[in-house]
Amino acid sequence: MSVSRREFLKAVGGSAAGVGISGAVVSPASAAAPAVDVGRTTLPFKPKVIARAGQLQPNTPVSFTYPDASSPCAVIKMGAPVPGGVGPDHDIVAYSTLCTHMGCPVAYDKAARTFRCPCHFSIFDPERSGQMASGQATENLPMVQLEYAADGSVKAVGVEGLIYGRQANLL
Repeated sequence: MSVSRREFLKAVGGSAAGVGISGAVVSPASAAAPAVDVGRTTLPFKPKVIARAGQLQPNTPVSFTYPDASSPCAVIKMGAPVPGGVGPDHDIVAYSTLCTHMGCPVAYDKAARTFRCPCHFSIFDPERSGQMASGQATENLPMVQLEYAADGSVKAVGVEGLIYGRQANLL
């Protein structure tokens, strides 16, 4: 018995479509998975304790990674209340330290109280929500959302803004 090419393609295509439809309809795991809006710039991440407020020194950054090991960040006690600041004095903030222009690691300049990118000279102001002050970057530094607990711990709970190199802050 010979099968024409057309009959073969119809049979194989119909089988593949049937398997795909039955997998989508029958799979209870996909129906139970929570929906995440990947278009958001603020996504839910696992909370992580990053510092103790009493141990932070004014105008001295402390490095950490969040939301994963490939996302360097810095937490800073600014010494005066700032937008988005947490802690008893509302002066503790944290930012991604990847420049939003091309992903170079930014460094904190204590004298100027800014983050500076050594690659293309962008400057970001941590006292104004990581606002891009000058340079090639067109976006502010992503701000790590923080929570302050009564025991003095500072916890990272989210990221506001897009971490460089990602489409939706997902690896």
